[in-house]
Amino acid sequence: MYRYQKNSRFIAQVAGGLEGLGQREIEICGARDVRPGYRSMSFCADHASLYRIIFKARIISRVLIPLIRFDCHSDRYLYKTAGKIAWPEIIGPTQSFAVFSNVSHSRIRHSRYAALKLKDAIVDQFREQTGSRPNVDSRAPDVWVHLHVENDKATISLDACGGSLHRRGYRQTSVPAPMQETLAAAIITYTGWDGQTPLCDPMCGSGTLLCEALLQGANIPPAFLRSHFGFEHMPDFDPLLWARVREESEAQIQTLPQGLISGSDQDQQAIMTARTNCRRLPGGDRIVLKQARFEDTPGLERGIIVCNPPYGRRLQDKKQVAGLLEGLGRFLRERCSRSTAFVYLGDRELHRHIPLSPAWTKELSNGGLRGCLAKYKIR
Repeated sequence: MYRYQKNSRFIAQVAGGLEGLGQREIEICGARDVRPGYRSMSFCADHASLYRIIFKARIISRVLIPLIRFDCHSDRYLYKTAGKIAWPEIIGPTQSFAVFSNVSHSRIRHSRYAALKLKDAIVDQFREQTGSRPNVDSRAPDVWVHLHVENDKATISLDACGGSLHRRGYRQTSVPAPMQETLAAAIITYTGWDGQTPLCDPMCGSGTLLCEALLQGANIPPAFLRSHFGFEHMPDFDPLLWARVREESEAQIQTLPQGLISGSDQDQQAIMTARTNCRRLPGGDRIVLKQARFEDTPGLERGIIVCNPPYGRRLQDKKQVAGLLEGLGRFLRERCSRSTAFVYLGDRELHRHIPLSPAWTKELSNGGLRGCLAKYKIR
């Protein structure tokens, strides 16, 4: 039996600062005995709950299925132990795979070398048993295999998602410095938007925040557009159970009113991109998009404003950044009365240029940037 079959325990990965939101969402999907870790959490789940978590989770980025865990003091032992896994139960002879590894504080010092030894063990087993071997595809493999070695303890896992969950599938085209989808989902969650009041992004760029709002407001599973999942390669994968979980989840999708979600941007290409991306989702054509500077829009009263203004590399002139944020503050105060605004910036110091006092701030990372989300209550 594999490790996960003995204890029904899996590993979810999540961006720093989002552990609490991640734990909450996997518990709603059926996870039990959740144990927080560094940018991760382990949890117990039956197969139905595991499928549901991967299909419906908005905040977590990946789920790993531990196959084996063992003492690993040398590359030879890594190769030998990995060869004991029945890889043909997981990878088909015509399918591709890739190995991703992380090594720290161990006698095996290099992640790439460790990944190479695990890859060799898989390939050599196929050659010995079948005379052929599956291909390696590091960009879009059918099967993602993960190796983690820390303090000479190794865990070999199967990626249950089939690639990071932040890749929703709706982003066909993009603009410079796009926001990661899981971060956008977290921001929408922090707004507390219930899908009843109007929501607007006056600097929508490629529409990531709008798409994530639609996913949450209409109860669309974030993995709705995915055609392949890593858990389909589990030795005990249950296709009938998965079909039932998917059908039950998709039956909960709702239709939102026309224009409940809206966005604008001064850049025509950004609006064209946002329209393409939004329309990939059910009901995305009901999102109203307009090319306009936020200063030239009527604003929004008694609603939710959420935005990620351009900053840093997107605006080289610091005075330009300051002027933009000062103008945003005036726009919110003068045209968005009785609304609540949520503004995310990649540098928390930039919030001082917005002439409003935040109700609260939260540090949230976007890739390598340590950004900050601020909430403003407009009177």
